[in-house]
Amino acid sequence: MVIAMIDDDGLKSPEQIKTFLGGLENISCKISKKARYDWIARTLKHTGYFLLSKKNRGTVFEYLIEMSGFSRQQLSRLLRAYREHGRIKKKSCQRHGFPRRYINADILLLAKTDEYHQTLSGPVTKKLFERAYEVYQDNDYKRLATISVAHIYNLRTSKPYLMKRQNFEKTKRSLVTIGERRKPDANHEPGYIRIDTVHQGDLDKCKGVYHINAVDEITQIEVIFSVEAISEHYLIPALEELLDTFPFEVQGFHSDNGSEYINKNVERLLNKLHIEFTKSRPRHSNDNALAECKNGAIIRKILGYIHIPQKWADTINIFNKKYLVPYINFHRPCFFVEEKIDDKGKIKKIYPYKKIQTPYEKFKSLPNAEKYLKKGTTFLMLDAMVISMTDMESAKQMHEQRKLLFQKIFKNVVPC
Repeated sequence: MVIAMIDDDGLKSPEQIKTFLGGLENISCKISKKARYDWIARTLKHTGYFLLSKKNRGTVFEYLIEMSGFSRQQLSRLLRAYREHGRIKKKSCQRHGFPRRYINADILLLAKTDEYHQTLSGPVTKKLFERAYEVYQDNDYKRLATISVAHIYNLRTSKPYLMKRQNFEKTKRSLVTIGERRKPDANHEPGYIRIDTVHQGDLDKCKGVYHINAVDEITQIEVIFSVEAISEHYLIPALEELLDTFPFEVQGFHSDNGSEYINKNVERLLNKLHIEFTKSRPRHSNDNALAECKNGAIIRKILGYIHIPQKWADTINIFNKKYLVPYINFHRPCFFVEEKIDDKGKIKKIYPYKKIQTPYEKFKSLPNAEKYLKKGTTFLMLDAMVISMTDMESAKQMHEQRKLLFQKIFKNVVPC
């Protein structure tokens, strides 16, 4: 409990004070900081502290410590001050600071200079002050002509400056010339792929494997490639192999604005292969929606969300090439869109049952589909892959191999 002041004039003898302290055995009672100097002086006076015996002074001293909250050293200094001067008062603390060199008029002159010159850098602003004083003989700049560059920035954060002038700059758009911001126009032809990256999670600061997911816009033929990391060392060879896996020539490459694709190395690769490079537009979340949907419907559904260490990327790739990619392209049917124009002239997208087919069937159903085939690839070769097993057999094989893959990974998983 903190009290402002107590009326303890009745506690004049050390015996009375000792009895009072005994009653405070389980009670915490303090004099407030504001009143304790006057209270100490008053207590010393009415107890006749300096005329008491050493034993009785000790009792009063303990009382002063208990009630004031001062340490023994602090209280001893206060008692010495009272004995010498007859009073106790709080010492005023005077801080030593540097004299102010630049007045408000100088700060306002800086704000005016910044306003007219559009807030130039510190060194250039200092040069303007020097020229104003030395070249144009303007005495208003006499003090500012000798200012340091660093102190210009200090004054720009001062209250007088901010009250006079606040400078706001819009966020500047990052100009990246790699790729064109637009939705790709496939013109009902295969070969325009949408690509995205799926990360298999981190665990205890250990990075997981990355999956590169590429989907053709028209046929939904999909290729999945797994890499240890999305650095140039892993990504460029993976992209070369991925692009070569499609049964048709890739003509367009569309990605979001992630730096793994928007860089000079990927641009150089696509230019070499004469592939059009486009990237998603701001506020157009559907530009790469096809790849995003396949991330959830294929990769997350089959490979899950759990962390898989990077070292298993090559093992997962074998599973992708031999079992997963053939299954989703030759044996897993997909919905395909059909556009209708309603009475109001709006385009409505529907997904009729008759349009459900595998990506390979969709590709084969395109007019003049043979002309899109890559050199050295024939429908006879692709049909042989389709009839080599039924849809159920392919799904069962993929399911069993996935189970074996996970058993192998999580049986031997060790911390990074």
